[in-house]
Amino acid sequence: MCNQPVLPRIPLIGEKAPRFTAKTTQGDITFPDDFAGKWVILFSHPADFTPVCTTEFMTFATMEEEFAALNCQLIGLSIDSHYAHIAWLRTIKEKIEWKGMKNVEVKFPVIADLKMEVAKAFGMVMPEASDTQAVRAVFFIDPEARIRALMYYPLSTGRNFDEIKRLLIAMQTADKHQVATPADWRPGDKVIVPPPGSCGQAAERVAGAGKEYECLDWFLCFKECPQ
Repeated sequence: MCNQPVLPRIPLIGEKAPRFTAKTTQGDITFPDDFAGKWVILFSHPADFTPVCTTEFMTFATMEEEFAALNCQLIGLSIDSHYAHIAWLRTIKEKIEWKGMKNVEVKFPVIADLKMEVAKAFGMVMPEASDTQAVRAVFFIDPEARIRALMYYPLSTGRNFDEIKRLLIAMQTADKHQVATPADWRPGDKVIVPPPGSCGQAAERVAGAGKEYECLDWFLCFKECPQ
């Protein structure tokens, strides 16, 4: 039997995110120590000076203050050198205009991962797609340094940044108010009350519906939630 290569394992939801130190465009970082108390969105891109990645970085950069207001730090990564990152980000700022965005300065750190140490620790390299590039992965990491959600996109497809922000807000809302969010939930929409845990509680839940919450059935009740 031929020896099969051992593929990097993707850290799963609920697990602690892998620790690492790295050189970035904003200086050296130690994760998660440097980001204690913050949410982190760690995202990878296949390569610098590629068209899809350029549109993504411009979009993330213009939204950086929105994520900062949500106590969230953005961190980018590709398997490119520190100097390639600097040259690419300068090109974006000085030459690229797209969808009304121009003079865009990328201020969040971008990891130089030539040895693929971080990319492999997070399972961002998928040999069947490319063994020399990281796919478009997005990891949502909470203030306790736990993986809370992850998204993977193919090399050809740009990410939906409205959904990335919506998901972050949904998780923060669920944590703060101990609720769940329904399909297509947006801030300001009603949230789901956690279902009761016994027959008696189910009956009480339905009987108590009215001013504070409404029920479609004993297991599906909604209420208003502060934004």
